[in-house]
Amino acid sequence: MIQYEEGKWSPLFSLKGSVLQKAARWAVPVACLAAACSTAFRTYADDGVKEWIEEMKVSDRLRDFSFVLGFLIVFRVQTAYARWWEAGTLLQQLRGEWFNSFSSLLAFCNNDPQKWPEVERFQHFLVRLISLLYANALKQVSAMQDNAFELISIEGFDLDSLEALVKAHDSCE
Repeated sequence: MIQYEEGKWSPLFSLKGSVLQKAARWAVPVACLAAACSTAFRTYADDGVKEWIEEMKVSDRLRDFSFVLGFLIVFRVQTAYARWWEAGTLLQQLRGEWFNSFSSLLAFCNNDPQKWPEVERFQHFLVRLISLLYANALKQVSAMQDNAFELISIEGFDLDSLEALVKAHDSCE
């Protein structure tokens, strides 16, 4: 994922992750070839070709170029919008799946009144664990600089486990 720095113009002029280098590799030679062909046609062409070149209206070419450019921009924006919605849908689906698994774990807890303090301690620990899991998942997909998401509590976790979680490449696995 591309990490953008905060600022007014930085995403517009960032070369990291940009397609500008790849586009320039194709655009510059083609532009040079077009200029060479135009110069050759105007210099060495017979009168019929010169008339044909002069009859081609710049406004027609500009209209055609604008249509193709507009089509490409709309296609890219539509694709980006679809990806954004897919990512949002997957995050909501993830949240729903984890909520269902959490609910199932609570539903299958022991109802014996003698074990209630132990069961309650387990349920509270489970709430903190799911909170930590979801915060780490959001941290992993977040592009924010300060991605310290709110947790319910980290009470009950040992320090070694939390340090290992911070150092882990993929903290959700």
